[in-house]
Amino acid sequence: MTKADLVVDVMRLGDLTRTDAETIIETIFDSVVAALRSGDKIEIRGFGSFRTRQRNPRIGRNPKTGARVEVPSKRVPYFKPSKDLRDLVNQKSNDADQATPAPEEPAANNPTA
Repeated sequence: MTKADLVVDVMRLGDLTRTDAETIIETIFDSVVAALRSGDKIEIRGFGSFRTRQRNPRIGRNPKTGARVEVPSKRVPYFKPSKDLRDLVNQKSNDADQATPAPEEPAANNPTA
């Protein structure tokens, strides 16, 4: 799913114009980015939480030349899904697993046949 797909979904749900839907999506994303930049944690109940994590400086290697490169410390965004979201994602895959029947064993391996 892309940002354009989200805009279309919001447009359909609220009977909004494309411009209004784009404004809503942009506002949400801008708010998340601004909060992460300032070091805040964003928690959306039933969906998950966004926060930043600090990565320590390290020594890396240039894959082309093999030369050592110093990689500075930095903050990286991190998303932790909620239990509800994990359950919904797994429920979908479990439903698909249950829809396909398990293959039957050949009669040669089945002593009751």
